[in-house]
Amino acid sequence: MRGHDEHQEAMFSYISAEKRVPENHPLRRVRELVDGALKQMSPQLAGLYSRYGRPSIAPEKLLRALLLQCFYGVRSERLLIEQLQYNLLFRWFVGLNMEEDVWDVTVFTKNRERLLQGEVAGEFFERVLAPAREQGLLSDEHFTVDGTLIEAWANRKSFHPKADPPQRGSGYRGTKLLRDTHESKTDPEARLYKRSRVEEARPSYLGHVLTENRNGLIVQACVTQSATVAEREAGLEMVRVLRRKQENRTAMTLGADKAYQEERFVSALRELQVRPHIAEYEKPCWQWPNWLTSGERTEPGYEISQRKRKLVEKAFAWMKSVAGLRRTKLRGRRRVDWIFRLAAAACNLIRLAKLLPAQT
Repeated sequence: MRGHDEHQEAMFSYISAEKRVPENHPLRRVRELVDGALKQMSPQLAGLYSRYGRPSIAPEKLLRALLLQCFYGVRSERLLIEQLQYNLLFRWFVGLNMEEDVWDVTVFTKNRERLLQGEVAGEFFERVLAPAREQGLLSDEHFTVDGTLIEAWANRKSFHPKADPPQRGSGYRGTKLLRDTHESKTDPEARLYKRSRVEEARPSYLGHVLTENRNGLIVQACVTQSATVAEREAGLEMVRVLRRKQENRTAMTLGADKAYQEERFVSALRELQVRPHIAEYEKPCWQWPNWLTSGERTEPGYEISQRKRKLVEKAFAWMKSVAGLRRTKLRGRRRVDWIFRLAAAACNLIRLAKLLPAQT
């Protein structure tokens, strides 16, 4: 018998979003990890708000919504709010019931500065990694560093001469560069930069990550202004932070591409008791010599580090193609750094959902 095509709305609903989401859905395991991290951060989040006045939107819900934006590649926060209106999966993950109204899109803008001042993204990144460290999923000895270009929310035509340029430039022997004399009206901290000679110089930032070689998890992440030496400087800083966190300084190796083949960088790694496993030029010359010793070049771990370098590229590919960081929609280095760390935490959550055993 053919059914009737009737459109009659029900007055009440007795099925919650929790029952609508399948038990084997991948986001269920991710939600457990996110809730565990946010529960530990509750005292820190409470310190960002006043004890008096009207209650605001819970920061936990805002962070879950931004993670969904990374997971599903939602292009803007307005589209994210639209999805929260009718997408039951999104409502369940954020923590909204079926009858609860969705907040206005300006809530993200008004609360971003508060979350920035509280270093919430960095703390959340560390809390996500804590279960992996407890389960022994992180390597303490073998790491890889790399950087990638992130296009800024600015245009080449927005660059104009500075009103008060410095007397001395930041180039070789004080020569003035374009970044010393010009800046963007849209994003003054963005710089024109290109990774190769065939590319066009674009307003951009540089994102840097340090991954461990066991499971490819990101252990350090940051964003700097674009510069030729920015990758090496950021790589050294992340290695120093990692070494300070290590209780016992065991032997450590660091893999990298040819952009890190520089004398001062290699020497600084040796001072930190880190074995440099950096890719070398096939035909070194006086301008680009190879700085590794024969022992570092022939040890078995060198070839393994070079093969593990692709784990960094996988993280960059996910963050730029899925999480939408190929071109950032935020302005200023601090804001770009904040969203970059949050995307790095989201990338780790996808990996940890498969690596960590489910809680019973």
